[in-house]
Amino acid sequence: MTEATTSFATLPLPAAVLANLAALGYDAMTPIQAASLPLALAGRDLIAQARTGSGKTAAFGIPLLQRLNQRWFAPQALVLCPTRELADQVAQEVRRLARAEDNIKVLTLCGGTTIGPQIASLEHGAHVIIGTPGRVMDHLDRGTLSLDAINCLVLDEADRMLDMGFVDDITAVAKLCPPERLTLLFSATYPEGIQKLARQFMRNPEQVTVAGQHAPAKIRQVFYEIEDNERLHTVGRLLDHWRPVGTIAFCNTKQQCRDLTDVLRAEGYSALELHGDLEQRERDQVLIRFANRSCSVLVATDVAARGLDIAKLDAVINVDVTPDPEVHVHRIGRTGRADAEGHAFSLVSRREMHRATAIERELGREMEWASPDTLKPASAEPLVAPMVTVQILGGKKEKMRPGDVLGALTKDMGFAGAQIGKINVTDWNTYVAVERGIAEKVLSKLAAGAVKGRRVKVRLLTD
Repeated sequence: MTEATTSFATLPLPAAVLANLAALGYDAMTPIQAASLPLALAGRDLIAQARTGSGKTAAFGIPLLQRLNQRWFAPQALVLCPTRELADQVAQEVRRLARAEDNIKVLTLCGGTTIGPQIASLEHGAHVIIGTPGRVMDHLDRGTLSLDAINCLVLDEADRMLDMGFVDDITAVAKLCPPERLTLLFSATYPEGIQKLARQFMRNPEQVTVAGQHAPAKIRQVFYEIEDNERLHTVGRLLDHWRPVGTIAFCNTKQQCRDLTDVLRAEGYSALELHGDLEQRERDQVLIRFANRSCSVLVATDVAARGLDIAKLDAVINVDVTPDPEVHVHRIGRTGRADAEGHAFSLVSRREMHRATAIERELGREMEWASPDTLKPASAEPLVAPMVTVQILGGKKEKMRPGDVLGALTKDMGFAGAQIGKINVTDWNTYVAVERGIAEKVLSKLAAGAVKGRRVKVRLLTD
C-alpha cells in the first residue's frame, strides 16, 4: 500500500478533522485503520481482528465521532471495554480525536468507583459513553442510562470480554440499542464466541484482518528449559542477566503471582502483583507505580493484565506457559512497541513442552532455546527501579492539577524538572514519580511546604 493510499486525506473527512489528526501526529493510517476506516465511514458493520497497539482506537473513534449530532446531549455512541484501564485509555484518545468538534462530551462508566457522580454526569448529558459491561448494565437497570439514541456500538477487545464472562451483558446491551445502528467489533483473536455474537446482532459484517504490528525482529523470544522447582528463582536470574527496566511477568494463577512476588521481594527486587483479588484502589496504585517506573516487575495474571498498554516495556516473562497460543502472542505483543526492541522469555518445564510446540506452530517458526546456565549477572549492582512514587493526599476533588505539583517542586522547592516523572491525579490522591536519589528530600520538602498555598500530607509508596 503506497503512502498516498494510507493518507487520512483519502478519507471523506472534514478539513477540521484532518487538521486535528495532523496536529495529533497521525501522519498515515496504520494497516487496521486503512482497512477498516473506509468501511466504517460508509456505515458498514465490521469485525476487525487487530492486536493491542495497532491503532484500533482511531479506527473506531473517528467513525463514531462523525456520526454524532453535537447539539443533542444524549448518548449516541457506546464503546464497551473489558477493563477500567482500557476504558480510560480509549476515552482519553477519543477526547483527543474530538478536538476538531465543539463541546463533545465523553463519559466513562466503569466499576470500582462510586456510581453517584456517574449518575450526576449522565443527568447533564453526554455524547459518547465508554465503559465496562457490568457498570453499563448497572446504569441500565437503574434507569440512569438510555440507549435509545445510540447510532454506533463498539465492542473493543471483544474476545477478552467473552473470556471474562460478559457475553450476557453484551447481548443485553446490544438488544437495547436501535437496530439500525453501526456496530464495530474489534478483537485480537477470532474464537467461535465472536462469530456467535456477530450472528446475533450484526448486519452482514465485513471482516478485516491485518497482520500483527510486531515484526519478529523487534521482539527477541528465548525459551528456557527449566525444572519446575527452579521456575521462580529463574525469574530473578533472568532479571540479573538481561536487566530490563520494566518487566511484566505473566503467571497462570493468582497463587503463582503471590509466590513469585514474595520470592522476588526476598531477592531484593521491586515487584508488585496484579490479580483479581486486589481492590480497585490497590489495583490503581499498582498500575500507576509500574507505569511511572517506580517498580521493576509487575507480576500479573492474564485476566488482570487485560487492557494494559504500558509504554516502554522492556521485557515480558512467561513464568508459566499458557495453554492457549493466542494468549502467548497477546502477552509478548506488549513489548517491542513503536519500533523499540523488546524481549520475551518463556520458562518451559518438560510437562509444558507440548504447549511450547503449539506456540511454535502458531507462530510458524522454531523458537530460540537456551539453558538457564547461560544466565549470568550483568552487574554487581542490584536491579532497582529508577523512580519512587510520592503520594499526596488530595486530588481532582480538591482541584489539584499536575501543573500545581510540578510548579511547587520546581519553582518553590528547587528540584529540576528532569528529576520529576509522571504525575497522576485521581479523584482523591496525586501520585508523583521522582528520581530515587531525591525521594526522601522531596518527601520532607513537600511535608514542610505547600502545594497551591495549602499544606499537604505525603508519603512514599514502597513495597
